[in-house]
Amino acid sequence: MSAPSELYGIQPKTVTRPTNDTPYADKYWDADKNRRELSSNGLRLVHTLAHSENSSPTPASEPHFTPHSGLADSHIVPVGKATNVKDLQPHRSDVNPAQWGVAALAVSEPFKTRSHKHKPAALRWDHRLSTESASREGCTLKAAFKHLQKPGMISLGGGIPLSEYIPFESLEHAVVPLNNTDGDKGSPKTIGLQSSKTDISSGNSVYDLTVALNYCQGSGSAQLLRWLTEHVELVHNPPYADWQCTMSVGNTSALDITLRMFAQPGDYVLSDDYTFSSAVETALPMGARFLGVEMDAEGLIPQSLHDILQNWDPAAHGGSRKPFLLYSVPTGQNPTGATQSLQRRKDIYRVAQQHDLIIMEDDPYYYIQMDKFDPSAENSQDDSTPKSPEALLEVLIPTYLSIDTDGRVVRMDSFSKVVSPGLRVGWVTSSQQIIERYKIHADVSTQGPSGFSQLALFKLLDEHWGHSGFLQWLLHLRKEYSTRRTFLANACDRHLPKDIVTWNVAEAGMFQWLKVDWRKHPDAKTKSAAQIEEEIWLESIGEGVLVARGSWFQATANKEYPDVFYRITFAAAPLDKIEEAVARLGEALKRSFKLQ
Repeated sequence: MSAPSELYGIQPKTVTRPTNDTPYADKYWDADKNRRELSSNGLRLVHTLAHSENSSPTPASEPHFTPHSGLADSHIVPVGKATNVKDLQPHRSDVNPAQWGVAALAVSEPFKTRSHKHKPAALRWDHRLSTESASREGCTLKAAFKHLQKPGMISLGGGIPLSEYIPFESLEHAVVPLNNTDGDKGSPKTIGLQSSKTDISSGNSVYDLTVALNYCQGSGSAQLLRWLTEHVELVHNPPYADWQCTMSVGNTSALDITLRMFAQPGDYVLSDDYTFSSAVETALPMGARFLGVEMDAEGLIPQSLHDILQNWDPAAHGGSRKPFLLYSVPTGQNPTGATQSLQRRKDIYRVAQQHDLIIMEDDPYYYIQMDKFDPSAENSQDDSTPKSPEALLEVLIPTYLSIDTDGRVVRMDSFSKVVSPGLRVGWVTSSQQIIERYKIHADVSTQGPSGFSQLALFKLLDEHWGHSGFLQWLLHLRKEYSTRRTFLANACDRHLPKDIVTWNVAEAGMFQWLKVDWRKHPDAKTKSAAQIEEEIWLESIGEGVLVARGSWFQATANKEYPDVFYRITFAAAPLDKIEEAVARLGEALKRSFKLQ
């Protein structure tokens, strides 16, 4: 394989980076406590005591990219994840009790459990901010709430109602015990988690209904933000110092705000050639259009991305400037189910560095990475199945955030796919500059997520499960979705006419992407691909099964796509109904193609 500089025509690029007491140096990552090395056995954590938390790295020159087969590991630092139970119970620093009050300002920095001072600071992105974002100055009223943390302060400045005028006195919700996710009759069916208005004053908790049901900053509550910050630190450990987290009301809203921060009318956003339809629809009213990049079984192809950027001609694109926003669903991609390998992510990141891109990493399916596909294993686990939270962390593919040495990734996470869509709680991780700008937008639009949702998640994640328990729940989901994925793939094999339908079995996410050879349709000479796609879709509805048309996910408008696809899911129906639905789809295809 050619070196990246040869493969993409990329030349080393010197960047200007703000200092953080120490210059940027790739080599000092060898001394990082959570350094990872690539070996033939995969990612292996290497503990080293080359420096203490308070030591400074050895100064080095600006990075020089060493050509070899793939990105140089010394320049893109693999994720440092927790590897034992103790790491999953991070030591927390003391926090001023005022931090837990109504509408308290909250940032990630005091909640980080390890020092990040030895890492470089992120690049600045002033030159990429939209006119709208650059002109925003924040919410004056919310900024004044910082004074409420002063002891003895009496507030007459904000319209914050007293708790006695909020009619909810207590809240209880029951959760399934982690040791009973498989229906063990010897275990309790549920465990009750309670909240009241007086939990803080009585010393029972740092979060209660008095705080949760009142006004909140756009960043969300400090109580839940602490857990999220620790989670990001444990799982991703971004390789720059000034990373921060803030809450969102879900990834679609997070994308909306991020686009408003950077995109101008007339801009193009790059993405996979087939991408999440709501992302395209979010950008369109802003005057921003998506442009699809060629894909393969792993998703977006780095060479194609580089070629588009290297050869960009504004005149050929209505006068639009060269794109700098890349939208990616790298794990269990929606709609295709493709998952980028670590090397693919590194190669794309290298292109992003060369062309100064901001990567919008929309990754709601990250934790639905499944076991290796085995058609005979519908009801059993593969030998490679992780058996513990620590083992799960070891097999997860590192994220763009975890290899982001520049602070050019805006990572969007959500509880929608792994806890509940209706909670409408997610979180965004990026550089301090980007997160502060994001919060300025959120403070005057979505504001923070629902207080009910934040409190329910805090009780579950912080006080009940902890980080280890959350990962145990993700292990349960991995097992369940692996089974469902395998069942759907086998059902397709049993019921779909394989001479006209092909598919790749998903490694992550919730979707199976079916390619239909429409050229074998009896009307292929007189009808277009779009017409045949619609005919099959209507035929399937007539059979009683609803599938998603591939054309809904086409990234580039006014482009003639040559193939016909359908997206089906293994997440939305019981297994027996999945079997029946696939059989119905098979009948619809056979009828449309006159195979019976």
